[in-house]
This record gives sequence, structure tokens and C-alpha cells, in this order.
Amino acid sequence: MTTSGPRPIGPDDIAASITLSAEAFGDLPAGFTPPAPETWPLPGRHSWGTFADDRLVARVMGREYHSWWHGRQVPTCGIAGVAVAAEHRGSGLLDALMAQVLDEGLRERGEVLSTLYPTAPGIYRRYGYEVVTGLLEVELATARLSRVSPDPAVKLRRATAADLDDVRRVYATWAAAHNGPLTRTGPSFPTEAAEVLSSFTAVTLAVTTEPVDGFAAGEVVGFASWHRGTGYDDSATITVDDLVSLHSGATRSLWAMLGSHASVTGRVRLGTSGDDPVRLALPFAEWTVTKQVPYMLRVHDVAGALSGLRLGPLDARVELVVEGDLLGTANGRWLLTTADGVSTCVPAGPAGPAGPGTPDAPDAPAPVLAPRGLALLVSGAQPCAAVRAAGLMRGDTASDATLDTLFGARRVHVRDYF
Repeated sequence: MTTSGPRPIGPDDIAASITLSAEAFGDLPAGFTPPAPETWPLPGRHSWGTFADDRLVARVMGREYHSWWHGRQVPTCGIAGVAVAAEHRGSGLLDALMAQVLDEGLRERGEVLSTLYPTAPGIYRRYGYEVVTGLLEVELATARLSRVSPDPAVKLRRATAADLDDVRRVYATWAAAHNGPLTRTGPSFPTEAAEVLSSFTAVTLAVTTEPVDGFAAGEVVGFASWHRGTGYDDSATITVDDLVSLHSGATRSLWAMLGSHASVTGRVRLGTSGDDPVRLALPFAEWTVTKQVPYMLRVHDVAGALSGLRLGPLDARVELVVEGDLLGTANGRWLLTTADGVSTCVPAGPAGPAGPGTPDAPDAPAPVLAPRGLALLVSGAQPCAAVRAAGLMRGDTASDATLDTLFGARRVHVRDYF
């Protein structure tokens, strides 16, 4: 048996790719229509495969995204569609595929970070990924939501095509204040208002009726995108894809709108993540997690990922050493500086993989991070003490408080599964 190195999956490989997907993820939905060869590759998707005797036996897809990290829209490679034929699992085929997809993303599109939703986190930890948050599905009793009082300074109305820019503005404002959310721009996201709105039963807007808390009268300050679902009894469920709010009154009013369905639906199912502040508007504690999918991060290009971040007013100078990256791109000694709240990262001394970098005291004490520890630290998901306790950081502790201050100000949130 002859195994070839990774190559792009082309139009002639569509049937083989679908067969491998069905083996990995189960039978495809009824009515599934394969993509036409003339549309391949689909926008924003870059699939590579390994072949044994001309049979596709392993596949990895990289998806083009930007995601928000510390106030910057960072080019991000979303890993998806990973599949290995049963007879070839454990043989190391993913090593070359992961390296190829990530290096192409960095080289062609500047994707300095990579994220993914794993079915088995252990597979990806060896490549330097670590869990930084999780996409949650939670359920709440609609009857409980009916007790939420709306804000009289906020009115609700149904979104139309003319409102799509306001919906995007509210989402972008929310996302920019957190770490992790996709920007929802680029080839994977629809641009036509009709296509966006037709994906839901409704998109409900929360609009101020008077100037309040820095918002002008008539300003859209929140929205909920929801599906009514079937049935009209206690077994019925409303599914909310997004409940995004910039104002507490908008949050309460949107919850109250969902609670108004109490006579015909038993539950509201919400897509969320982490400690979502929309929960703070609820007068009760019940919040049942029914599904949780971990979300992992890898820092592929340290200098590119750690430069241009808005890390607060602290002017700092910290050196970091990264060791143990199987893919090799993160290893080295790195100098992180901040000035006027914006970061710069360059190789520090000859250990940097990009060249000699800065010659300043290359042997000075510095904390040593595993790639997984770097992901936890940079995301703000865990402080230095927790990263050390996990065995992913060792050595000099003098800069721990500074690193916690620089990276710990924003919570990690995600909303989009891929």
C-alpha cells in the first residue's frame, strides 16, 4: 500500500470526501445534495487529504475566519471536517495534514491563530490546542421567563432588511468586547439581508425610546434571533440562536418577549457560552445546560498573534519561551512589549524561529510555556497560576502578575459552530 503526502481535495474527490465524512460523523441527512464540481471548493474552505492507493483515507479542512481577541480582529484558521478512515487511525496521518492546512492558512491569508470544536480534545492537544471555552446549549422554562419585567425605556419590533446594519453593529460591538467570537464577516457568512432574515422565524430588535446610559433615543441596543419550532403545548421549544444585548433593559425586554410564549411553549433553548451576562437579568437561578461542545485554540504564529492587541494601559516588557510545539512554529523566545495599550511581539535572541530578533539578554530568566499553556494564557481563559498548576508553564514567576493583568481583562465567548 502506497500512501501519498497531503494534496488539495479537488472536484474529482467530492464523492470520496462525502464517503469519508459519513464514516466519521454518521449518515448524512436525508435529502443531502452534494456540491457540484463547478462550485468546488466552497467559499472560504480549503480541504487537504492523504490518499492510500488512490483512496482518500484522511482529510482536514481549514476555514477562513477572523475572530476577536483583545480588541483586534485576528485572521483565524477554523479547523473542521477532520476525518480518518478507521483502518488508518493512530498512524500519524494527521501530523502532515494539520501542518499543511495551518501553514497554508498562515502563508496565504495570515491566519496566525487556529480554533476548532473537537470531538476528542486529546487528539488536538498534541498539536498545541487547548480548551479555552465551550459552546453551550441551555434551557429555561418559558413560564419562569414570563415573570421577567420589560424595561419601559425599551421597545421591541421585528427586524426588516433595513435593520441588518444595526444588527451587525450590535453584534460587532458585543463581540469586540470579548475574546473568541467570530467577526461574522467573510465568505462563510451571508451578506444579503433576505438570506439572513429568512434563517429565523424572527429577529426581534430592542430599541431605546429615550436617551439612556449613553445611548440615543431610537438606537438599537439588542436583538434576539429565534425559531418558533413546532407544537403549542409544554413539549414545544423556542430555539434562540442569538440573544445579544448592550443594555440591561434591552436584555430584560428580550427575555420578557420570549416569556410571552409561555401559554404555547414549555421551554426556551438558548445558544450561549461561558458566563453569559444575559443571565444576570433573570430573577431566578435555573439555567440547565443540555449540551456543551468544547472550543480549542492554538497560537500558530506567536509574533503575529501577540502583536496589535489592546492589552490595557500598562506599559510592559516581558519575555516568554515556548517549547514543545510539535508543528514547530511557536517554539522560541519571544519579547512582548506594550505601549499606549497596544502590544508588539518579536523574536528575542537567537532562539526565535524567525531570525536573530532582538539581542537583549537572551539568557535572562523567562517563563517557559507549552503551546497549550500559551493558548490558555493568551486567551485569558486561565491565569498563570492555573497554567502552572496544569503543568503547562514553568520557570521564572516574576512576570506572572504582569501577564495576568495584560491578558485577563476579557472573557472568552463563542457563538458560531463550524
